[in-house]
Amino acid sequence: MTRAGKTSMLPASDTAPSAQGAAATARRVTAPGPRDCERRGAPAGREDKEDGMGEERAKRGVSRRSFLIGAGTSAAAAAAVGTGWLGLGTAAARPLPQAVPERGRSTIQLRVNGFTHTLEVEHRWTLLEVLRDKLGLTGTKLGCDRAECGACTVIMDGVTVYACSQLAVFADGAEITTIEGLARGDDLHPLQQAFAELDGGQCNYCIPGQIMAAKALLDRNPAPTLEEVREGLAGNLCRCANYLHIQEAVLHASRLLRGEATP
Repeated sequence: MTRAGKTSMLPASDTAPSAQGAAATARRVTAPGPRDCERRGAPAGREDKEDGMGEERAKRGVSRRSFLIGAGTSAAAAAAVGTGWLGLGTAAARPLPQAVPERGRSTIQLRVNGFTHTLEVEHRWTLLEVLRDKLGLTGTKLGCDRAECGACTVIMDGVTVYACSQLAVFADGAEITTIEGLARGDDLHPLQQAFAELDGGQCNYCIPGQIMAAKALLDRNPAPTLEEVREGLAGNLCRCANYLHIQEAVLHASRLLRGEATP
């Protein structure tokens, strides 16, 4: 027998709710209990707690809202007084100190590739900027601009330096050699000749720095081994990865300089 069948067999007095039962049901629905308050996100007794908090604020005398409003009003009043809006006078204006035109610049002297140059430079200028932008020696390249790739290598007082990270004022009075100072007219330096013959460069952007590093190596060690060549050029990167040809070119140039090989 179905559930409907069971219901139909009950007497009418059992199925119809009485008037008193309906009134009780309405009261239960319209008056939420503690659990109903919790389901709606408002815990039971919240109104009582808020009343208690209000009494506590009244005892303290100052709320967060009133404090912020008061602080803003005080700041506005102080600004009005300071600017003279209220007619109370202003602080006497003081002139700003004038910058000295010569400050930040110095006159230096460089001897580059056998020629002496007297230049006025800013203290922030690098040696690379002076060589390229002021002297027009653009063979020295700007690569990483952070002393990592070696494309800007020059020889200063017999030691290789990264021109991009050497301030020009610190090179005052120094003897500097760049890639432009190796050849003698149309006669290439043995290093330049060896790099050209053995395809030492591919894109050739790093080659001026590679040659200057090799020049410093051969000046202090005319007959280096392969390992010494690798160590001497360790600070110069080739993005074309043409290291084998570069190393062979340096070894060939050393033989040319010693007269053990012919062009």
